[in-house]
Amino acid sequence: MRAWRLHDTDGPDSYRLDEIPDPEPGPGEVRIAMRISALNHLDLWMSKGLPRPEHLPHITGADGAGVIDAVGEGVDPSRVGEEVIINPSTSCGTCPQCLAGEIVFCRRFGILGEHSPGTLAERTVVPAVNAVPKPPHLDWETAGSFGLATGTAYRMLRRARLRAGEVLLVVGVGGGVSSAAALLGRAMGARVFVTSRRDDKIAWAVERGAEGGFASDSEFSKELKAKAGRGADVVVENVGPATWDQSLRSLAPGGRVVVCGSTSGTKVELSMPVLFFKQLEVIGSTMFTHGEFNEVLDLVARGVVDPPVTTFPFDRLPEALALLEAGDQLGKVALTHA
Repeated sequence: MRAWRLHDTDGPDSYRLDEIPDPEPGPGEVRIAMRISALNHLDLWMSKGLPRPEHLPHITGADGAGVIDAVGEGVDPSRVGEEVIINPSTSCGTCPQCLAGEIVFCRRFGILGEHSPGTLAERTVVPAVNAVPKPPHLDWETAGSFGLATGTAYRMLRRARLRAGEVLLVVGVGGGVSSAAALLGRAMGARVFVTSRRDDKIAWAVERGAEGGFASDSEFSKELKAKAGRGADVVVENVGPATWDQSLRSLAPGGRVVVCGSTSGTKVELSMPVLFFKQLEVIGSTMFTHGEFNEVLDLVARGVVDPPVTTFPFDRLPEALALLEAGDQLGKVALTHA
């Protein structure tokens, strides 16, 4: 089979399209012939050694969908031929956290494509529990691309306790997580506002129910309060130092900022008096549970949330990565298999 593999960590040029043997499923695993392999910023970061793969060459890619073409010992053989979506959250499945449904706290929690070979290949092997039946009416492009970003956004909003009627500010709309957060927030009944460096991305969000948008490099905290009449109850933040100060200033007293990433850097300054006088909350969030993934799949399958995706043929990974690195995409970027 063909697979895009990282041979070094010198950046996106470290990917090579290789011909390698098909992987074989082990006990409790299934092999999937991929129809869609979707990208995330993780694929860019790993190409730069952030984090560095444990072994090289390495196949990245967390998201995808396809058809089961082989199963390992202990898996119902009737699953061969089943159309499935890959849930990229992996865990041991047996510890107290896993048994309680909170797999994100498992000591062996992992992300497909980071801690194990991923989806940027013609075939991939995953635990059978991570191969979720695809609703028959759901198109392959959506099925194979929404997972990591939309699931992450969903858990963020749940951890931030977003309620109908509250003001939600999504910083940096246009990326996979932020565009999904805007759509999910609107579906939850929040008043949604967004920021972006590009007017067309703000326009996209407004067309889908956002009340307004502001430039990410402006004093958007003031603009938000003027437009909404108050500060935000919840801010979704995954940019980091470039927007952090304005994100905190955007919060109403008692507001919550929920963080899943930091694309502009890893360190920010936090004014302690602002934190305690305004009684703010800073909430970290990573990935999602199996239950949350299934809830998001239901929303996507019913059309309540329709995350955008841009596709490229499988052999055009360098172009897809360049679009993602430039931040010019809207939503997700994915590779289609012939």
